[in-house]
Amino acid sequence: MSDSRTHGIKTVLHPVTDPAKAKAVYAALLGLQPQTDAAYYVGFDVDGQHIGLVPGGAAQGLTSPVAYWHVDDIEAKLAEVTAAGGTVKEAPREVGGGRVVATFTDPDGNVLGIAQDR
Repeated sequence: MSDSRTHGIKTVLHPVTDPAKAKAVYAALLGLQPQTDAAYYVGFDVDGQHIGLVPGGAAQGLTSPVAYWHVDDIEAKLAEVTAAGGTVKEAPREVGGGRVVATFTDPDGNVLGIAQDR
């Protein structure tokens, strides 16, 4: 096991078909308006956690909510989880603002995400 640290789940992305309707529900749940409100993404920051709504997420392969574990070294952590039996679903990629994300599946096919802020 390497010493690459995991900082816990800080981001959860939800696929949505109707961003306006979803935004209203999540705003009511969280008690605040989104900090990012664009046609391609709606994001809420609450108490150190980021909740994202991804319009058309299903077409991008996001068929259920995905929790992203934040890590210090995404490449090292991806190597660790694949060595332990995970399978890469989406290789690390830049998504803006210095954030790099990747997804993998566990042995039961559950999709897990990892994220690194550079």
